[in-house]
Amino acid sequence: MADWAPRAPWRAGRRASGGPREPRSSGQVADHGVGKQAAPLGEHHPPRLVCLPLGQAVRHGALGAQSAIELALWMMECQGGGHVLDDRKLAVLRAIVRDYVSTMEPVGSKTLVDRHHLDVSPATIRNDMAVLEEQGYISQPHTSAGRIPTDKGYRLFVDRLSGIKPLSAAERRAIETFLAGAYDLDDVVLRTVRLLAQLTRQVALVQYPSLTRSAVRHIELVPIAPQRLLLVLITDSGRVEQRPVDLPEPSDEAAVGHLRAVLNACLDGRRLAEAASVIADLPERVQPGDRHNAAAVFSVILDTLVERHEERVVVSGAANLTPADFSQGLREVLESLEEQVVLMRLLGESAGEASVTIRIGAENEVEGLRSTSLVAAAYGGPGDLALARLGVIGPTRMDYPTAIGAVRAVARYVGQILAGS
Repeated sequence: MADWAPRAPWRAGRRASGGPREPRSSGQVADHGVGKQAAPLGEHHPPRLVCLPLGQAVRHGALGAQSAIELALWMMECQGGGHVLDDRKLAVLRAIVRDYVSTMEPVGSKTLVDRHHLDVSPATIRNDMAVLEEQGYISQPHTSAGRIPTDKGYRLFVDRLSGIKPLSAAERRAIETFLAGAYDLDDVVLRTVRLLAQLTRQVALVQYPSLTRSAVRHIELVPIAPQRLLLVLITDSGRVEQRPVDLPEPSDEAAVGHLRAVLNACLDGRRLAEAASVIADLPERVQPGDRHNAAAVFSVILDTLVERHEERVVVSGAANLTPADFSQGLREVLESLEEQVVLMRLLGESAGEASVTIRIGAENEVEGLRSTSLVAAAYGGPGDLALARLGVIGPTRMDYPTAIGAVRAVARYVGQILAGS
């Protein structure tokens, strides 16, 4: 290694401008989609450095001892001694991922040169592929075959995506029309899960909005007998809960109307998580003679709030999974998709600050799903205001740009529909 250093002072902990960077390992994808800006295929821009001997740089104060060590390590990585990939190798990896996703066939060096116009010889591409294989980004399924991406390779591909596949104007109109035709929350969820499966050709998952994160929009009390009411609780997420209430004493229309007014005055706009503490103070607002009946109504409301109906995930598109996508483990995947607890855990682990979250292969904590990838997003609001999550799951050989674009768009449309319902 040449004993040279940049003339400009070296900032500890950072690489020289223009130098390659370590790929991110996080499963989070930024809101704009998605990782670092990728260079065009075959394009490489080496850093511009004004150099002088490394020892002289230290003596003149341009570099501290620690910075000199970091610079030496960086230069060694650039010469192939570490895990940093230059732009051409990243371009080769992107091409391998795209070809393998579209053809399901191992990719060879000649195919890459012919299809992607990399402006280098097949021998150079073979050398780059050897480096990618040595560092774990691609593998060779058998001796005479080309290469296929590994989980690590897919992760780097996703983290370096320069953009996602946008929906066409016709697709956006179709989504809006299809989802807008839903007449209640159940219909919204069912339409959403079917739509996601059709758009991505993967298995779609949609979690019901959480009651604990919803707010009361209206409470209705409907008399159906002298000592029986129907309680209707409507949330701001469009969820409707109906419960019969058996009253200990007969009640007239005036008493029911007064109780209805008290409930809506005190609970309208309140988060359901806060409702229990509010209800505790309501008996004082009711006439003494009506308090026994009011207590029965309050009890049913509290029971409705503590029931965990939100822990439910709807699944569609399991037929999109085929044995060809899994050398082994398809049965375990299908069994996992039948378990509500597993699905809730899967979506719960995907929660984060990013608008779209991706888990690839072994990044999934669920044992039976480590041969799959998950693309998930929250809907109904940002961060802690989100009502629930939705996403798609499929083989690691997934069309990630399409899946990310579809999941993000559908989550946005569902949130808009629920907000305006």
